[in-house]
Amino acid sequence: MRSAVVVAAVLSTAASSYFAFRPERSSEVAFWLLAGGPAIVLGGIAVAWAKQQDHLREWLAPEWGDFTRGVVGAVLLFGVSWAFARSVAPVGSSHEIWLVSIYGQLGDPRALRAHALLVAGAIVSVALAEEILWRGMVTQVLAQRVGSRTAWLWAAALYGLAYLPTAWALRVGAGGEGGWNPLVVAAALGGGLLWGAMARAFGRLFPSVLAHVVFDWAVVVMFPLWGVR
Repeated sequence: MRSAVVVAAVLSTAASSYFAFRPERSSEVAFWLLAGGPAIVLGGIAVAWAKQQDHLREWLAPEWGDFTRGVVGAVLLFGVSWAFARSVAPVGSSHEIWLVSIYGQLGDPRALRAHALLVAGAIVSVALAEEILWRGMVTQVLAQRVGSRTAWLWAAALYGLAYLPTAWALRVGAGGEGGWNPLVVAAALGGGLLWGAMARAFGRLFPSVLAHVVFDWAVVVMFPLWGVR
């Protein structure tokens, strides 16, 4: 049952992310439903499992310093993402289309700010669900097979792998001009490694949830990596 949830997490994320990032869903509500809906459903399953195993309160109970840890983690990931985007897909290069296609799917940041409460609710819900699912349940299940020392690395690898179909979907969205688009996969892998390391270091999920939420809010709404002047 638990292994089936790991497989379901990978396959459902792969399928939903592919269809979410198809060009016909650019700037549409359907993008957000497909991108986050399956994670919330599977996150609900992970919540039920964690509660049954008496993990949920331990994972999510806040402690002094968690806010600072979360913000520092988000700032670190944003800095790495900004540097990666500027070096791999700089403005004016042939690979700039990679960033253009991603932000085309998300929609105009000004429109997102106009619906800030809805967007914030979606980001918090999805980030919380993904942390409980991937850094919580998936990591715990993998730990029983590969050991707790490396389980978070395997979970991060699977998290990145689950977003591999977006590389093809975004190529289609860009008319194939920029080739396969690796940026969402790279972001998932980088985020998975950081958030997994935080969960491993602190023994809880609350700091990684905060880091996930703040990072997503920054790159989606406040400080997008493309279009900033």
